[in-house]
Amino acid sequence: MDARVSELFCSGNGNGSGSQGAAASVKQGNGYGIASKKACGKNKKSKARFSRNFKPSNNTPYLPPEAEEGNIEYKLKLVNPTQYRFEHLATQMKWRLQEGRGEAVYQIGVEDNGMLVGLSEEDMRASLKTLHKLAEKVGADITVLREREVDYDSDVPRKIAEVLIRKVPDDQQFLDLRVAVLGNVDSGKSTLLGVLTQGELDNGRGRARLNLFRHLHEIQTGRTSSISFEILGFNSKGEVVNYSESRTAEEICESASKMITFIDLAGHHKYLKTTIFGLTSYCPDFAMLVVSANTGIAGTTREHLGLAMALKVPIFIVISKVDLCTRATVERTVRQLERVLKQPGCNKVPMVIGSNDDAVTAAQQFAQSPNITPIFTLSSVSGESLDLLKVFFNIIPPLSNSKAQEELMQQLTEFQVDEIYTVPEVGTVVGGTLYSGICREGDHLVVGPTDSGQFHKLTIGSIQRNRSACRVLRAGQAATLALGNFDRSLLRKGMVMVSPEMDPTICWMFEAEIVLLFHAKTFHKGFQVTVHIGNVRQTATVEAVYGKEELRTGEKAVVLFKFIKHPEYLKVGAKLLFREGVTKGIGHVTKLQPVAQYLPSQSEDDEA
Repeated sequence: MDARVSELFCSGNGNGSGSQGAAASVKQGNGYGIASKKACGKNKKSKARFSRNFKPSNNTPYLPPEAEEGNIEYKLKLVNPTQYRFEHLATQMKWRLQEGRGEAVYQIGVEDNGMLVGLSEEDMRASLKTLHKLAEKVGADITVLREREVDYDSDVPRKIAEVLIRKVPDDQQFLDLRVAVLGNVDSGKSTLLGVLTQGELDNGRGRARLNLFRHLHEIQTGRTSSISFEILGFNSKGEVVNYSESRTAEEICESASKMITFIDLAGHHKYLKTTIFGLTSYCPDFAMLVVSANTGIAGTTREHLGLAMALKVPIFIVISKVDLCTRATVERTVRQLERVLKQPGCNKVPMVIGSNDDAVTAAQQFAQSPNITPIFTLSSVSGESLDLLKVFFNIIPPLSNSKAQEELMQQLTEFQVDEIYTVPEVGTVVGGTLYSGICREGDHLVVGPTDSGQFHKLTIGSIQRNRSACRVLRAGQAATLALGNFDRSLLRKGMVMVSPEMDPTICWMFEAEIVLLFHAKTFHKGFQVTVHIGNVRQTATVEAVYGKEELRTGEKAVVLFKFIKHPEYLKVGAKLLFREGVTKGIGHVTKLQPVAQYLPSQSEDDEA
């Protein structure tokens, strides 16, 4: 077992390890042997429940006690269950899969209170066979992530196994996670995505990234200036599904149970507004910060790290180009990153990934704790450690559970418009994210606000998700919608398409509680900044700073902003990010001042 992982084990006599990684990880639920001292204390009381032939010793490791909710299930053994018990277990598996939106993790050889008892070779084989039958019954596949011997004083070797259960997809209901790719210019972001999605290594001169570029000047300079999307699929057995076998996007969608959508953002400072728009508008689940091993933390790296943290996007780090450097240079870059991550502003716990075991633990810890920051060291040319990154992507669970998504789906439809296209023989097409509700072909929605604060009626034609046709769009999913012959000039980025029953709040002015991250002089009334709120990006004037004449770097205040061009649709509590030159600040919307003359029926009268 890896030394770092073994340090995280918590012994049965209540002596937790003293490592920094363990101290920050005690809240988590699925890395082997990660449990708080409290959990260990509780578990001591439960020892009486164990079978007679098993005597817990003083060095018995624990997992945290099993949670009722979530997608993690502990099973001591599953040997020859009765028909009634089998049906009960199948129902339980369905519940765990639903909680994990199509994914569940079973820990075999573990008591409900978290003690790692272990099973003999024969019992483990029988338990995995039963688990396979259960998975078949509920329409899922199983993959053994790892098996480990539990070190006890007994003569018979005992094993525990961690098993990933993933539902076979039906009607495009795959699990979709969005990963924003950040990092300084020339750190190897597009090349890494090209290698992951095309399945071919780079030649060291940028061949792998050519398929990702959207414009001629990007191919000529090798610099990304626009936002592009790439997909990487995993089937129900955990195998990679990508373009390596000359598949189309439709084929990848059909055979994938889990889809990772990469949002390739620009690294150069002059395209910062595009990068911020990608982070605020496309609601990424995770951010991947790519750092070049030979240059270390340079250029916009710190700024991108700060942006992801300000927007509370969980971040992990990939150190690329290790084939160009000596081992000492790579280690120096790792140490440099660890120093930055441990600073008081970050408070992160870096975890360098060196084996499959580390990648499995990191994926499960990372989704549950915002503090854990996995660090991968790899090469897109030699392919070194690329498999570890794929293991990580395969196992990483979604941040929201099924209950949160169900609640969003029951609300009224709200679609954020991020991109607008005109497609020959199709007409106007909008791309974006469905924030809430359900959207189907033929639905009647209203889009706005226009410069005068009105909404226009429209009908959804066809829907495409990940470049393949889709019947139903659910909350949290990104897609493109065809609007037929709807006038493109009436649309702009930052608009919303909502159901006609909704009474959208349109405002010119809004209040926000802000923190000024950096400003060269003082921030006062009359100052103009570019405001980013979700998919809204517009210049706003500071109308008032409440309680203070002016603000300096690091100070907090409630500020009244006014948009200068057109009113926008906003929500109280939305995250806000503003910038102007070197000035930067973050905050959230606290109060809206709705446009008084706006009436829901007004746009409908105008349309009529």
